[in-house]
Parts: sequence; C-alpha cells; structure tokens
Amino acid sequence: MSMDMSENNFGYSDEVMDHFTNPRNVLKTPEAEYGANGVGMVGNPSCGDMMKIWIKVDTENDKITDLKWKTFGCASAIGSTSMMSLMVTENDGMKVNDALALTPQMIMDRLGGLPSIKIHCSVLGDKALRSAIHNYFETTGQENRIQKVTAKLVCQCLNITDKEIEEEVLEGADSFEKLQERTKISTGCGNCRPEAEKLFEQYRAKYFG
Repeated sequence: MSMDMSENNFGYSDEVMDHFTNPRNVLKTPEAEYGANGVGMVGNPSCGDMMKIWIKVDTENDKITDLKWKTFGCASAIGSTSMMSLMVTENDGMKVNDALALTPQMIMDRLGGLPSIKIHCSVLGDKALRSAIHNYFETTGQENRIQKVTAKLVCQCLNITDKEIEEEVLEGADSFEKLQERTKISTGCGNCRPEAEKLFEQYRAKYFG
C-alpha cells in the first residue's frame, strides 16, 4: 500500500489521517465503570508521550473482546493505536497469544505506512497492550504466561544489554550511528561492535521489516 505524501496529510497516509481525526475505541467512560480485565500504561506525561490501555478478555475462549485506550501523543501514536484496537477486536476478538505477537510493522502495514521519523511513536500502543495483557495474567493467576525478559550483556565497557539495543530500536534508532549517539555502545574498546551491529539489524528487521 503506497503512502499519500500530499501536503494536506502532512506526510501521513489517508488511513492514518482517518484514524487520527476519528480515532476508534477511545475510553469515554470513567475507568472504574469500564471493568477491565487488564490495564497497561507506558510513557510519561511529563515527556509528552503516554499511553494507557484497558482490555476485556473472554477467559473461556482466551480472546480479547474489547480494548479501550487514551493517550498523550502525536498523530502517529493516535493513528497506530486506533488501528491496533481494531485489529485486536475485529472478528469476535483476537487470541491473547496472537495479540502478544503483534508488532509495530503489522500495525503500520494496515495503516499504509508512517513517516520514518514518526515510527518510534507507533510503538506506544503496542507496548501498552503487552503491559495490559501481562496485568491480566497477574490478576488471574496466569503468571506462567508472562513473557520473561532476560538480558544479555553486549557492551562490557558501558554495561549495555541486548534488551537496551532492542528498546532503542523501538524508540526510533534507525541507524547504528544513532544507536551509538543514544547509548555510546562500542565507543570504549570497540570489541563488541560486530555483535552490536548484528543485533541492531536483527531488531530492525524484526520490528520494521
């Protein structure tokens, strides 16, 4: 799907603009009245970007039947989260494990793409969804289903792990030079650079194709 780069759309596809101007599944009732099975939040409002997601789960069929959200974020964050909410709830709801496997690339494909400098904004909803699902697992005695994060030390000089590289990729580091600017990885002895570059490319391919 090609992206409409017309001036009126500020570089966004028609699909993104539709979801930005008419976002689906925004929470409009008081949180306490919604009765969510899981709640997830990422970001910090003081930094300008925050996402909160509420989910309802059909426990018998292990499907997410409803999803609501609120955000302090830009058009990319709003548009991508609105689309994600449709993807998760369409066709009677998405299996919980399938929702955990959603990637920013899958959401962007449905949107027709995003401007490259805005891709990092699209991960807010994706991360908040995983947080909400893990909260659901915690409150229903399914802690064994929570995806454990184990980190491997990559840069011994600066104590940088593979998970930090992954996080920076999700937050918009689209070149190894930008990764170095943010983390200073491989600026000490430099021995870790081959492995660091390999991991960087793997995470870029995993999340952004």
